[in-house]
Amino acid sequence: MTATIAAHDPERATLDKAANENFPVAPFFLPRAWRTDLMAVYGFARLVDDIGDGDLAPGGADARLLGVSATDAQDRLVLLDAFEADLRRVFDGTPRHPLLRRLQPTVRRRALPVEPFLGLIAANRQDQLVTRYETYDDLLAYCELSANPVGRLVLGVTGTSTPERIRRSDAICTALQVVEHLQDVKEDLGRDRVYLPAEDLKRFHVQEADLAAPSAGASVRALVAYEAERARDLLNEGAPLVGSVHGRLKLLLAGFVAGGRAAVDAIAAAAFDVLPGPPKPGKVQLLREVGVILRGEG
Repeated sequence: MTATIAAHDPERATLDKAANENFPVAPFFLPRAWRTDLMAVYGFARLVDDIGDGDLAPGGADARLLGVSATDAQDRLVLLDAFEADLRRVFDGTPRHPLLRRLQPTVRRRALPVEPFLGLIAANRQDQLVTRYETYDDLLAYCELSANPVGRLVLGVTGTSTPERIRRSDAICTALQVVEHLQDVKEDLGRDRVYLPAEDLKRFHVQEADLAAPSAGASVRALVAYEAERARDLLNEGAPLVGSVHGRLKLLLAGFVAGGRAAVDAIAAAAFDVLPGPPKPGKVQLLREVGVILRGEG
């Protein structure tokens, strides 16, 4: 039944995934107008990731909506090109896909630029072509496409963008992306992707085969601890963003920073062994971290 619904209503199938994300997409305490626009942005971001990961709803409905033939529907680069063409219609025409038609009023109401959306598409295009990163700087450049646009869009929707806030937001979003990569080392390897920089694998004497083990040895744990500390430093760099805003937006941003810190703590609590499965923080731990941030203690 679920597959049938997804095939007939790909818009609903994509939006329903919000409930399973690591962070609340559009929490109840935000103003309704913000929630509506954040869900529209989420629909775009979720669909482009699903295209890039080959996780589209069964039945090929999304491909048909984008005007892609059944023959080409398995080619992710073709789908991403078609999705980019439809995105551009958001800004100068009438898009085909219902998620992009949902996005169009948000873009116009909030005067959102095209660049963050193009960045998310470029990140997923890069995932089809680049599966290893030689240096940490290479990984940061990828995060500039795959993660930072999301924070910039949140600031755009809420009308709070400034150069300094964007800089802090970028640090938070990059940190969250790095943490997600640490949690998903085994899953990413299954997709033939390794986001741990090759220079760091070499530094800690880790082979890719070590990442496929049931549990991590000492070298892998040391590597994960090193990358986790980098993520924590980025979160600390970005944390002043929370104190620069007010009201319900402050609570939302505190939740993002707290989620990242709690995830790093969960990885540390697992002795940096991420291979059996992603270490996840509990709700109590997350709420405690939110309180620390809101009190200005962290």
